Amino acid sequence: MKKLLLIVTTMVCLVGARAADVDTVSVRSDAMDKTVKTVIITPKDYTQRDSFPVVYLLHGYSGNYADWVNKAPEIKDFADQYGLIIVCPDGGYGSWYWDSPVDPSFRYETFVSGELVTWVDGQYKTIANRDGRAITGLSMGGHGALYLAMKHSDVYGAAGSTAGGVDIRPFPLNWDMAKRLGSYADYPERWESHTVINLVHRLTPNSLALIIDCGTSDFFYGVNEQLHRKLLDRNIPHTYITGPGAHNWEYWQRSIGYQLLFFDRFFR
Repeated sequence: MKKLLLIVTTMVCLVGARAADVDTVSVRSDAMDKTVKTVIITPKDYTQRDSFPVVYLLHGYSGNYADWVNKAPEIKDFADQYGLIIVCPDGGYGSWYWDSPVDPSFRYETFVSGELVTWVDGQYKTIANRDGRAITGLSMGGHGALYLAMKHSDVYGAAGSTAGGVDIRPFPLNWDMAKRLGSYADYPERWESHTVINLVHRLTPNSLALIIDCGTSDFFYGVNEQLHRKLLDRNIPHTYITGPGAHNWEYWQRSIGYQLLFFDRFFR
């Protein structure tokens, strides 16, 4: 019996040794004069290869750096399956991943697309160019991923959004956006320049690999449909997925698999 227990314990240890590693690190942001907690997932074969693509995965409003790994733990399996490094930074409470013109303590565009990318490339075995980087997220993070990718196409080669708030203008009183931009009534030009749907002019065909999805019962479904149509009108290739689902983790847990498969194909 003891020999059997030893064998089973050894097998469990060996299986665990082959699984993705999950670390929580603190990354310094000089722009915001603080450190930002970030989850880093490295695949099981990290020691066996020279470099890996990186997917930056952003959380939603009221979430934090640990949301994805705690609520969709299957991302660890995807990191192993596709040989990816996955980076989940803390995006603050209602930052929308902007450099706020109102609050200098919210400079998450500079942090994520500048300071964090530089830090990750310095600490990990990454493919340190846009061909080896993708960014996506849910809800506020879906907006953030497309916003950052469209503004920093030199940093990211692919971007996605699941249930993203891709047009902020219909929601002027929601989710702390007015705290970051000022009210829509007083500063409409800020809202116009900080909404994803108004950044499509920055894209040219095939300049950025795009995947966008949203559930048909989601309150952001309408603005995602509008973004899809605008991309079609401008002949910007993209993958657009809709299906049954609401604004919840049940939908996001399903959708992240499609997003990471898309990025794997881009990297390959």
